[in-house]
Amino acid sequence: MTEAPQILLANHLKTLKLPTFLREHEKQARQCAAEGLDHVQFLSQLVELEMIDRERRMIERRMKAAKFPAAKSLDSFDFKAIPKLNKMQVLELARCEWIDRRENVIMPEACLRHDALGPSGTGKTHIALGLGLAACQKGLPVRFITAATLVRELMEARDERRLLRLQKQLASVKLLIIDELGFVPLSKTGAELLFELISQRYERGATMITSNLPFDEWTETFGTERLTGALLDRLTHHVNILEMNGESYRLAQSRARKSTQTA
Repeated sequence: MTEAPQILLANHLKTLKLPTFLREHEKQARQCAAEGLDHVQFLSQLVELEMIDRERRMIERRMKAAKFPAAKSLDSFDFKAIPKLNKMQVLELARCEWIDRRENVIMPEACLRHDALGPSGTGKTHIALGLGLAACQKGLPVRFITAATLVRELMEARDERRLLRLQKQLASVKLLIIDELGFVPLSKTGAELLFELISQRYERGATMITSNLPFDEWTETFGTERLTGALLDRLTHHVNILEMNGESYRLAQSRARKSTQTA
């Protein structure tokens, strides 16, 4: 290939936004020539590489937009450490069909009996991150945020008269993950703003919530039984329950690492 056509091709590929095609076409041309492959096979391989790389970049953009505190997958979760957790249910949720159905996920011990929610350290955040990553891999918009940070952002937006814009942004996300609900008591205004957001998402988007409190203690977080009851009514109408009871997941992981180091 002479220099002029090569420069023109590079320019066209940049214009068409085909960076992998641009980066790999010479290498693939030499490889296909050596293997005796025709032009259709050559183009097919380039297109496949471009699609794979484009999907990878899409997932990276989704993960960045989700603002995950860490990248954790379900593959790295030790289900044996939390024997009460239904692994098959988690893997089914990882298919993300519940998100398309605009359902919710809550992670308690036995929430419908109002038993204690998963105690601190049982891996709730890891599971939430893993399911969030699975949603990103499906091309779904995700937002991960702690309850305390979410309420603070809502209150700041209200004070700066941009609350409607923020509510619209959060309401439009396919999956909103609210982590650590109940760790910090909410003010009356904060509780009302969080309730309003969840009400806006009701049957319009999927919401996942992790908490270390039993349902009968949520009133301590939201302030009134009336507001708590209305919130639970919306969250549990279309809900998937993940029971996270057991010994601290972090403690079990720490013991496993020490055992490996001393072996």
